[in-house]
Amino acid sequence: MIIQEILSGESKNVEFKENLPERSIKYMKSVVAFANGNGGKIIFGIADKTNEVVGFDKEDIFKKMDAIANAVSDSCEPAIIPDITLQTIEGKTIIVVEISEGRQRPYYIKALGREGGVYVRVAGTTRLADEYMIKELMFEGSNRYFDQALCTGLIITDQDIDALCKAMKEQAVKNSHNKEQKASIKDVGRQQLRSWGILIERDGKDYPTNAYAILTGCGGLHIATQCGVFKGTTKEIFVDRREYTGPIWEQIEEAFQFVLRNIHLGATIEGLYRQDIYEIPPDAIRELIINAMVHRSYLDHGTIQIAVYDNRLEITSPGKLPMGQTLERMKEGYSKIRNEALAHAFSYMNLIEHWGSGIPRIIGKVKAAGLREPEFIGGDVDLRINIYRGQIEPVEDNRINKIQVINTKMPNINKKVPDTTDNMPDTDKKVPYNVDDVPDTIERLPDNEQMKHIYKDVLENGSITTARAAELLGVKQRRARAVLLDMVKKNYLKKEGAARSTIYVKNL
Repeated sequence: MIIQEILSGESKNVEFKENLPERSIKYMKSVVAFANGNGGKIIFGIADKTNEVVGFDKEDIFKKMDAIANAVSDSCEPAIIPDITLQTIEGKTIIVVEISEGRQRPYYIKALGREGGVYVRVAGTTRLADEYMIKELMFEGSNRYFDQALCTGLIITDQDIDALCKAMKEQAVKNSHNKEQKASIKDVGRQQLRSWGILIERDGKDYPTNAYAILTGCGGLHIATQCGVFKGTTKEIFVDRREYTGPIWEQIEEAFQFVLRNIHLGATIEGLYRQDIYEIPPDAIRELIINAMVHRSYLDHGTIQIAVYDNRLEITSPGKLPMGQTLERMKEGYSKIRNEALAHAFSYMNLIEHWGSGIPRIIGKVKAAGLREPEFIGGDVDLRINIYRGQIEPVEDNRINKIQVINTKMPNINKKVPDTTDNMPDTDKKVPYNVDDVPDTIERLPDNEQMKHIYKDVLENGSITTARAAELLGVKQRRARAVLLDMVKKNYLKKEGAARSTIYVKNL
């Protein structure tokens, strides 16, 4: 296993150190980051650039092991107990420090405190945790759910509660699959909302939780779904966009209809009848949108983004995967609930069926339609799922082979469109977007995660130094400089000054 990891190089959960650094904080950040994530290994005695096995002399290797154990014990809070072992590779002895996934989150470096000492792993690098990530870790560490916490500042009346109960039952009836299921639906009352965590009762009065605000679209939480159609396969030129707010079930339906309007609709003849067939199974589309709504992080102030490109449908959900969840486990059907109150509400409204079955069912429906398996990307900061358009594999249902495109449902793209665009510009609720009014230039964010973090910092602060970039990414200055120069080459940034006075600014 260790040999395979060495051959594969550093990754999200594996880090190499050629020597034991004199200052333990240089690797303690990674120790904390692994404990705050899914665990990982730091392997001492491997050159991180070449993967060459360097090893250590046998005379002092046990002193080094003791030094590592003492540094972890003295530096981290809460306590982290690493598993430190020796391995012999190519006749050379290395030290393997394995850090397990922690349960008492957030873990941080004592000397830096909780405010500045919490680190996480992002795209194979160690970086300082954002404020929302620290809050997310705190909820995970205390086994609580953000959606069940009191929504401060939101005042509701008895009529508001009754209206929510009525609307939820209407949705349950609407989403029923058959008469038997519809007949079995019972009224939902206040006691039920309390048990789910949508309401909190104090001194005989009901108060709303964050789940209430999310479900109804009320309160200080800005919950929105952004949808866009892009020309080509990147976000450089957009054709149409919408932003939907309001009750969560309305956002689901509006986003679902937006996608259907902007993908190909074909027809097949079965006997004497014509049957309409979308290029992507509608059930899979709707289930993906629902999955994003119920599992996203609402601590992250970002929005769910649904983008239709020429070659794919892309759905991006804000927030890292919850503790214990991985992309592989998710695809296998393992369910890790992030928002328990919402999960109960969605289940009652027949928006989700059995917890954890959604992703495997989506994968099955997409593959059955002759499309390639959906692509799952990220999980450190957000989760992106791509469904690629266009049939690539034969399927057993021969009707698919008879599909003729009769209506592409694509907007007119011959109007004036901007040269560049950001991830998804804002717009007013339900107001059709007029592409004639689009400015010539809008911010275009890099696709690379490291570049994106740097670019956002430049937009906020006006410039960035190599030292600041290294701190932001949690990498050495040499690596940070390489990323900055690559951004200069790609015309995102411009280099100004020389030597120690060098800064990087936005390339206008």
